[in-house]
Amino acid sequence: MSKIPSNYMEQVYAGWLGKIVGIRLGAAVEGWEYQRIKELFGELTYYPATYKRFAADDDSNGPLYFLRGLEDRRGEVMTPQDVGEALLNYAAYEHGFFWWGGYGVSTEHTSYLNLRRGIKAPDSGSIATNGAAIAEQIGGQIFIDTWGLVAPGNPDLAADLAAKAASVTHGGNGVYGGVFVATCIAAAFVEKDIRKVMEIALSHIPGDCEYTRVARAVLNFHDTKPEASWRDCFQFLYDNFGYDRYPGVCHIIPNAGVMVLAMAYGNGDFEDTLNICNMCGWDTDCNVGNVGTIMGVLCGIEAIDYQKWLRPINDLCIRSGVLGDMNIVDVPYGACYIARLAYQMAGEEIPGKWKDILENRIHDCHFEFEKSTHALEVRTVGRDNTWHFVNTDESAYTGDRCLKFFATRLEPGQELYLHRRNYYWMKDFSDSRYDPCFSPIFYPGQTVEVAVGVPEYGDDIEVWAYARDTRMGKDFTGEKVIIKRGEWQKLSLTVPGYEGGLVDECGVCLVAPTEKRRKGFQLVAYIDDLHYSGQPDYTVELKNEVKEYWTERHQDITQMTRMRGMAEMAERGMRIACEEEGEWYTGCHSWKDYDASFTFTPESGNEHLALFRVQGAIRSYAAGFVDGKFVIQKNDNGYTTLAETDCPIRMGETLTVSVSVRGNKIEARCAGIILNVEDTSARPYLEGEVGVAVRNQSTAVVERIRVKGV
Repeated sequence: MSKIPSNYMEQVYAGWLGKIVGIRLGAAVEGWEYQRIKELFGELTYYPATYKRFAADDDSNGPLYFLRGLEDRRGEVMTPQDVGEALLNYAAYEHGFFWWGGYGVSTEHTSYLNLRRGIKAPDSGSIATNGAAIAEQIGGQIFIDTWGLVAPGNPDLAADLAAKAASVTHGGNGVYGGVFVATCIAAAFVEKDIRKVMEIALSHIPGDCEYTRVARAVLNFHDTKPEASWRDCFQFLYDNFGYDRYPGVCHIIPNAGVMVLAMAYGNGDFEDTLNICNMCGWDTDCNVGNVGTIMGVLCGIEAIDYQKWLRPINDLCIRSGVLGDMNIVDVPYGACYIARLAYQMAGEEIPGKWKDILENRIHDCHFEFEKSTHALEVRTVGRDNTWHFVNTDESAYTGDRCLKFFATRLEPGQELYLHRRNYYWMKDFSDSRYDPCFSPIFYPGQTVEVAVGVPEYGDDIEVWAYARDTRMGKDFTGEKVIIKRGEWQKLSLTVPGYEGGLVDECGVCLVAPTEKRRKGFQLVAYIDDLHYSGQPDYTVELKNEVKEYWTERHQDITQMTRMRGMAEMAERGMRIACEEEGEWYTGCHSWKDYDASFTFTPESGNEHLALFRVQGAIRSYAAGFVDGKFVIQKNDNGYTTLAETDCPIRMGETLTVSVSVRGNKIEARCAGIILNVEDTSARPYLEGEVGVAVRNQSTAVVERIRVKGV
């Protein structure tokens, strides 16, 4: 008998989507108390704020990035230190990702610095190291959802994984909260009574801990006072377990009480449970996000209204880790990534259509999840239109589902561009939540493919695949074809390599009929299997980039993500400096074999390096100059030298460092010097981004980075 439920894929998508819904629902009133929410909104049963696009949030950063500790682990069994290294690897130094409130104030900040200073997990988050006030804040449960999603129907496994993950940054009730949430999620895959789900979760934490005490108190109030409302229960919670009774910025116990209250009084209804949780106030985005995951799994996608909850999100999940292309993902990607790990852990074959998607097309727009849209957008040329798209099972190019697009009020021959965003600019967001920054997910040299169909009841339409570099005003178009009613065609376009490029849109152009038909100016089409492939062939010309000023603290160079250090625009490019180790990255984390060259001018100091196969802040290779030597180094949570030769450099002299990587073989070249290395270790880095670095009070001006895949 299968360990993983037969409808697991649908449930994991609904659970992860429920998390994103809950975060957005609570984000605008985060930190508010019940009375303030009631006075302003009365009953808050909808998103209280409108965003151009919802920027990154710590509650969605943590779950997916910490989960990579399972994939990146050093041994057969995941340890807390594996998750600790995921934190060090995917979070930038003291910006983005989560709240950097200071050592001894922010739990995660404190634990991150402990890890950097060599304190291993779980000591990095323990009460013994940090004290109970820090260790028992809310973060132990808000980042934990994926450990339940990856263990469907297996609360014991979820509890084990969650305890390890939570212990990296928390201790005591902070860990118990993580176990409670993860086991609720795991149980909800197979148990559909929310009270039984909570009882299963409570059986996995100590009966005498404070977390159990608040949960039992709330449930007892619910059971013994049937005439009381959830508001009465919240007053009881406020009086007996309020913020005034616990130390720190955001203690876990009051917020645990809110979650249990919402699930008890929500009576198994997705919408009612989330709304009650949000109305109670306190750490709303965290609480409603956790409850959203539990209820999404429990109730399924059919319980999550598309128009009210999903269309404003449009499947987009912006993140703010240190690798820029990994910050542009959609909700289906998250569900598929979680599911791939779940099947691997269970030792089970991925079923049916999902096998190819999870193994080979995890980043594609495949539309196989009901109600999914993969964050596609529409750009129109000419008059304003009435347009809409919706996921459908009417037809598909592959699989069972696709996206149906329709528009009215069209001019004859009007062009509509249905596309995926490959890059985001500061102007695309309403705020700077958790400081996102990006590198593109598609590059010159690569190919975009997309399938387009026309329903039997539609009209023949002209279409072509396209890509666009908005900044440089470059448009690339594939072959223009006519698709007749009842037919599907696969379109493709390869963007030629060019310098200074940034392709920020890829998709399909749909052209309205040129003659008015009996049904008027209308257009309807199916879209499926939007796929990227091929090798990059491009150059980042740093003099063409700009510094975006999101806030006083969030200022970054376009296309580049910053681990640590200061960057300013100079006449010839980007001037970088750092008192310790400053690193900047760009490109795609999945690039394998490539040739890359880095042109820069050292201005001061002794350490100037090109980075390649960058997998994060603690995993990469470097080639360049260190203390009068030309070196190849490897970063495995600290740099070690793999090869070196004497090569003094002169300040102000422009240099080009070139590297070639083929499997585990590395060649680095500069000024006639060649170094060759074969990484025969147990963990060679076989894919990753590119970047630049300066260390120990060094400065340099970076002019260009050239990459050509092979």
